[in-house]
Amino acid sequence: MQDPRPHSGPGDYAPFEIIPGAPGASLVLLADHATNIVPEPYGDLGLPESAFRRHIAYDIGVEALTRDLAARLGCPAVLSRFSRLLIDPNRGEDDPTLIMKISDGAIVKGNHPITEEEWHNRIRRFHRPYHDAIASVLTEMQAENGTVPLVLSLHSFTPFWKGVARPWHAAVLWDSDGRAALPLIDALRLSGGLTIGDNEPYDGALKGDTLYRHCMVTGMPHALLEVRQDLIGDEAGVSAWAERLEPIFRALDENPALHEARIFPSRTGPY
Repeated sequence: MQDPRPHSGPGDYAPFEIIPGAPGASLVLLADHATNIVPEPYGDLGLPESAFRRHIAYDIGVEALTRDLAARLGCPAVLSRFSRLLIDPNRGEDDPTLIMKISDGAIVKGNHPITEEEWHNRIRRFHRPYHDAIASVLTEMQAENGTVPLVLSLHSFTPFWKGVARPWHAAVLWDSDGRAALPLIDALRLSGGLTIGDNEPYDGALKGDTLYRHCMVTGMPHALLEVRQDLIGDEAGVSAWAERLEPIFRALDENPALHEARIFPSRTGPY
């Protein structure tokens, strides 16, 4: 799996990776928190190496799961290549939690104090290029296929929170557009033996986050899937979940109703 704290020098670094899909693909996967990379010259952000093995640095298992599913489905995927500790791509540019000073008890010394200039520098160098890459892929898919893409975003969550076990094996998060989310919840529950959260342990309505920015505002069908990290923490777990999700994602993608633009009012308020 992933190294504890990979770094990339200026000669080989890009803040995102695009996995190309097969011609005619109409499904795209997103992985906002795919890696725990801290690019030069940010060093370790004042944190011990152990912090970069934790969920505070990235979504454990998601990079491997995204790559496996993209290969199985022949669909494009966009992955971030910077740790959420540096700047969180799943937050709006004006969100106060965009750059965290404290994350689940870990004090991020490299983020505090931070100048306004550096705040905007991280948006410009990391956050904005990642979102520009997503927008570019979605625009190209629509131009090539003449259809609205279905967007599925992959995340993972910790099996415990503040000492309390989380009973869900996976969760589907959504705002007010349930066209993809509700069938996804039903399919996962019907797949057998799973406890599936519906907007728990997190709520999917977050103004300015990735799916708000690229899907809620544009009317593009979408859903966010969270898988519990202990279930995809090794190759066997990733493979098992990719095998489980492949037919579910394929069936969603084959539904014509999930390739139509329709704007729903967000639960967060007016756009």
